[in-house]
Amino acid sequence: MRASIRSLLRWLIPGMRVKRWILLAVLSMGSIVTAILCAFGVDLVRALYRALPVSSTARGGLIAGLCAVGVVGFGVALWRLVRSVARGVAPGAREKPSTMIYRTRILDRAPAVVALGGGTGLSTLLRGLKEETSNITAVVTVTDDGGSSGRLRREMDVLPPGDVRNCMLALAEDETELSTLLQYRFGGPHELAGHSLGNLLLSGLEQATGGFDRAVEAMSHMLRIRGDVLPSTLMNTRLVATMGDGATVEGESRIVSDPRPIQKLRLSPQSVKPYERVLKAIDKADLILLGPGSLFTSLIPNLLVEGIAKAIEGASAEKVLVANLMTQPGETDGFTLRNHLWALHEYIDLGCFDLVIANAAAPDAATLARYHDEAAEPVLDDLGDGSEFGLAVIREDLLAMAQWEGKQTVKHASVKLARTLVRHTQAFSHRTRSHDATP
Repeated sequence: MRASIRSLLRWLIPGMRVKRWILLAVLSMGSIVTAILCAFGVDLVRALYRALPVSSTARGGLIAGLCAVGVVGFGVALWRLVRSVARGVAPGAREKPSTMIYRTRILDRAPAVVALGGGTGLSTLLRGLKEETSNITAVVTVTDDGGSSGRLRREMDVLPPGDVRNCMLALAEDETELSTLLQYRFGGPHELAGHSLGNLLLSGLEQATGGFDRAVEAMSHMLRIRGDVLPSTLMNTRLVATMGDGATVEGESRIVSDPRPIQKLRLSPQSVKPYERVLKAIDKADLILLGPGSLFTSLIPNLLVEGIAKAIEGASAEKVLVANLMTQPGETDGFTLRNHLWALHEYIDLGCFDLVIANAAAPDAATLARYHDEAAEPVLDDLGDGSEFGLAVIREDLLAMAQWEGKQTVKHASVKLARTLVRHTQAFSHRTRSHDATP
């Protein structure tokens, strides 16, 4: 019963255009009742009135009860009707009719958002963002060469599936159940040990369909994701770093493990063509998000793909940077927020961005001590008013703790981050106003 009430209440969310039709149905029923009374005359009304209890208290109670029964009966009938129609149109759909209506009326009409990154930062952002819009395009780097993804890349000559898999799971309709299954890692001494089921499935689909893009489409259909997940390129490329002493290191995993500071990044081969759908999504976007994610191994590699940085700079969309929470050992040791932005500025003109969103909360002392032992610390916000880069700075509590590989880890709070974007971006507020004004 509670689930039914929640479903009915969800129909009352502004913008779903259901309330007007409920009102029309009620007025139409009133018209029919009035017509019946007019047809049978005043005598019928008097007879019905005399049949009611004589005392005013009893009569009032009966009237209230009849009204309540009528309203509840009408609501349940309407809910059952919509559910029957929804199941008839899409008999295989498992989502509730109220959710289907919400997704169609609200999420499908929300701003078109392009989010670029990789790793856990991008999937965390997507997990909250999918509750605000279905028009999401996640652009994921494909330079990972470590762990399960790296092994599959070397042994099967496929693009690394790990980050793409995580983003698809984050956008899936039923993430909880699927995450448990597709994140499962094989154990034992055999050659499958360490591989995740999702990675194997995606790599198998790449070979079965003849292309990584078609494999992603097939898996996205199976997971019924909200939006699209696109690799930044379909070319097999590797990340190359020039270190502070001038030495060259090739391969993302080797770059991360090297303690020397990173001076410059490039891709090998140097001319890496973008996936065409990525450029089209950027051109049509209402909002473009860069971050959160590893600065040198998730964010910048996307910008190194030919044409992507220029497409972002030239896009008419509103553009937002999402700052990282913690420094990363071997990548951004000692980096402040200002250092992060100057590093990005070498690969894309930050003057084209409108906002930067930074965390304003601090982890507890025990968490800080543990991160300090691992040579990591919170990213110091030394940006001031952002005028150095021409950015407006939004500071809010975006902190959350999550279980990752058996330990408590500092992460962005998905819902808080998504709602911060909704509150502070013109893309969402403009789209909301235009929808409300639509007749």
